[in-house]
Amino acid sequence: MNSKLTRHQQRTICSQLGHVKLKLLYKASIHGFTGAAFHQQCDTRCPTVSVGYNASGYVFGGYTKQPFCQSDQYVHDDQAFLFTFSGEKLNKYPVTGPGNAVKMIANSGPYFGEALALVHRSQAVVHSNPGDYYTFNAADMHGNDLNLTECEVYEVEESTEFEKPWRTIVWESRKELMESIWLYKPMVSSVSQIRVLLIGAVGAGKSSFFNSINSVFRGHVTSQAIAGSSSTSLTTQFRTYSLKAGREGKPLPVILCDTMGLEESTGAGLDIDDISSILKGHLSDRYQFNPSAPLQSEASSFRKSPVLKDKIHCVAYVMDACKISIMPTKLQEKLDAIRRKINLLGIPQLVVLTKVDEACPLVMEDVRNVYKSGYIKEMMQEVSARLGVPLSCIVPVKNYSEELELDPNTDILLLSAIIQMLRFADNYFDDISDKFSDIEVKV
Repeated sequence: MNSKLTRHQQRTICSQLGHVKLKLLYKASIHGFTGAAFHQQCDTRCPTVSVGYNASGYVFGGYTKQPFCQSDQYVHDDQAFLFTFSGEKLNKYPVTGPGNAVKMIANSGPYFGEALALVHRSQAVVHSNPGDYYTFNAADMHGNDLNLTECEVYEVEESTEFEKPWRTIVWESRKELMESIWLYKPMVSSVSQIRVLLIGAVGAGKSSFFNSINSVFRGHVTSQAIAGSSSTSLTTQFRTYSLKAGREGKPLPVILCDTMGLEESTGAGLDIDDISSILKGHLSDRYQFNPSAPLQSEASSFRKSPVLKDKIHCVAYVMDACKISIMPTKLQEKLDAIRRKINLLGIPQLVVLTKVDEACPLVMEDVRNVYKSGYIKEMMQEVSARLGVPLSCIVPVKNYSEELELDPNTDILLLSAIIQMLRFADNYFDDISDKFSDIEVKV
């Protein structure tokens, strides 16, 4: 059986319940829109999440920790709640009369108090009576569309937390990682700093990633690059950010290049032709993007004869872990087109997966659980499949967004991402040194 509940919706529900996952027990379109079919699949199973879907696009339902049965009695559950999705957000309505949280009716599906029932009286309809043990607005809950197109019931199971991390990371290595970055020197004598291009959708966390890395080396949380929440890109210029070791320290051997966010619609966000100009070193710092017209070679701001130090040596796709499973098709098509263009230039690529703490309660509790989390591994595997990059090219991070002080474990994930960029840049220099004998490679 295929779940109609998206991975993002499943993770959002699970975030309310702890370290859990959902297992599909009952699907009305397969087993039947009848109370008998529901009870055959779900009786004695608990806890459960029941979900209704209607033609108006509403996704709504309820949670109970009590096992279903056919006693025709109410059961007590002070943890029960109803919910509905409003876009990506979950609106939750707790039980107000715990003693009447769930009603066990033989000829109906999940029946929460007298307030909400799915597959009511063995028909593909909803019983809705807000105020009886649950308080909600009917229009918000299901849009007053009481006809069901689907009903699913999931059993809530303990999460797939791995006993051992599936990827090795040393959580006491902050100092060593910082020293490795300080001491790094590009393999080519004409390049003193590697240039890493950050590409990602609006709101994925590109600017926040730079701010977070900068914070680690400054010793406190900083906000040099403009970052925040917006439906359109807050970055409107091509920016090259040189990291420094401390407030007045020497520049580090890496430059992070920030761009406009990608948008799914044509003529909005970063233009693919501008990406080509960036990769080849034609764009200067603070170039003002024009989504409707890429930079032309005749323009005064077009660098006509870029050298190796001006070009991009590694590309990092910055992706929001919470939005991987709901990536719009047109945005994926743009990313595929960009990938093909970068592949032709032989530039190594990796993925920086942001907001892993928001995506998984286990990681929210402790960022050191990132490689113990089954959810995070699933997300990384989905990124791998969508972008066509190996799992080894995907690094999860947590950006600083609301914190005022640094956290050593957050720093280690961020520094590990930079280390991978340095390694990938070395691969790039190795490759071009084989092609061009006039490039002096450092030994």
